[in-house]
Amino acid sequence: MKAAEAIVQIMVKEGITDAFGIPGAGINPVYKYLEDAPIEHFCMRHEEACMHAADGYYRASHKISAALCTSGPGATNFVTGLYTAHIDSIPVLAITGQANTWQMEQDAFQSVDMESIAATVCKKVFCIRDAEKTPEIVKEAFYLMRSGKPGPVVLDLPLDIQQTEIDFDIDGYEPAAIETVEADEAKIKEAIEMIEAAKAPIIIMGGGVILSHAEKELIEFAEMLEIPIITTYMAKGGVPIEHPLNAGHAGIQVGQPIGNKYFLDSDLVVGIGNRFTDRHTGNLDVYRKGRKFIHIDIEQKQIGKVFDPDLGIVSDAKSAIQALTSEAKARNLGPINKQRAADLPKTRKELARKTDFDGTPMMPHRVFHEMNAGFDANTMFTAGCGITQIWSGQLQEIDRPRRYLPSGGAGTLGYEIPAAFGAKVADPEAQSVTVLGDFGFTFMGEEIAVAAACKKPIIVIIVNNAYLGLIRQNQKGAYGFEYAVDMPYNQDGTMDYIKVAEGFGCQGERVFTPDELKAAIKRAQDSGKTYVIDAICVQEQLCDMGSALDNVKSFVSAD
Repeated sequence: MKAAEAIVQIMVKEGITDAFGIPGAGINPVYKYLEDAPIEHFCMRHEEACMHAADGYYRASHKISAALCTSGPGATNFVTGLYTAHIDSIPVLAITGQANTWQMEQDAFQSVDMESIAATVCKKVFCIRDAEKTPEIVKEAFYLMRSGKPGPVVLDLPLDIQQTEIDFDIDGYEPAAIETVEADEAKIKEAIEMIEAAKAPIIIMGGGVILSHAEKELIEFAEMLEIPIITTYMAKGGVPIEHPLNAGHAGIQVGQPIGNKYFLDSDLVVGIGNRFTDRHTGNLDVYRKGRKFIHIDIEQKQIGKVFDPDLGIVSDAKSAIQALTSEAKARNLGPINKQRAADLPKTRKELARKTDFDGTPMMPHRVFHEMNAGFDANTMFTAGCGITQIWSGQLQEIDRPRRYLPSGGAGTLGYEIPAAFGAKVADPEAQSVTVLGDFGFTFMGEEIAVAAACKKPIIVIIVNNAYLGLIRQNQKGAYGFEYAVDMPYNQDGTMDYIKVAEGFGCQGERVFTPDELKAAIKRAQDSGKTYVIDAICVQEQLCDMGSALDNVKSFVSAD
């Protein structure tokens, strides 16, 4: 059979049932065999959106899908999506077309060196130059996507390679086994000794816990010792909202007052599957002062990347948590600080940010208040970057894992809408919602047409403040000026996002008051259509943030 057919057959054998792509001359041999494969293909409107849709698909379901595009600019448009997935450890099979092998050094039409371009934003790029090696390379690609710290892999396929006859029988193909990375027993014992010696420990649940499906095990471990749990932005929803040990987020942007307080009051931090990134830690002197750190991560290179912990443990999150639990039980270890844990629910309520603002134009916080009230716990949400994304992280209430699906490490404008579509494909019974700014809507906004055409409805909520809000806040706060960030035409009628929605086969409405927004959310859900809600908000509202966990400034009056 041709190598292109072998690739499609392997995709099926490896469990791929959905693909997001745009056909083109450089990848059409693969498309020839996709036509009759048990893989549903969704034609996107931009190559970057193919990657974001496959990314959102995995975050919602933990199933790998494929993103496909042609060579040249099609392939280079994958790069932002590759980076977005890679930094957040999301596996995607990215397949790009390529010129014939003999043309690759000739500057041929739409031939570009994807091996060099994409090498830093994925786990590996394979440009297949020997057709007979296609099956083993594709097998390795699936193995790399799933093993260790997961992530995307690129298959760059020269046109002649796709069409070469090879000797291959799918019946003899078996996916590679994935080994579990287990913790060193001596280090587990040392970790428990450090926890037992602590007076005010805290656990950080990172995105790696969600990827490992270990949130239940972590909560049970925390309950046994009554240790409060801080969730990182990537683990939002990993602990139920009202769980008595839920200490919210810590951080200088999407952090919450309760998370920052409990972190600063701690003397030992047990970080599991997290990366200690700058928007979480802020000033490292403040972050580290007076406390010890245990860092557990599946990837050796992550430990010590930001700072050296007192104890580093290389392990899969679930395996490490189970080992910690077993060791704690063997020692009959009980609650560490019962009073501190008992005070948490009351303190969390007292420190919660206000969202029930009245008035017109609306405070952005009120948008999230209505979203929290209007959508059920199974609703999936995507968020990208900017001031709206920060408010989303601070204010949205997420009660379940794998229901909040943000672009974390990259903060990618344009991720939101295609990722919401990909999530809807992965879990069609759940409502899929994206919240973004008026400027952010213009990045990949065309993908609402795909949701409409494919009858996979999503809801798009625009927090329209007619500003590049986060950039304005940075300009004024860090540099003392404001320039090129006001967009009055996004509110004054010049720009009409509802007409855009209608032009792409969707429905929508512009709202000005909390009551109108509440009713619009209900209509959007009842419509069964892709629906755009343009919520007109206060223009110059700033978001809470700071440079360190102990100096986060609130810009909201409690009145």
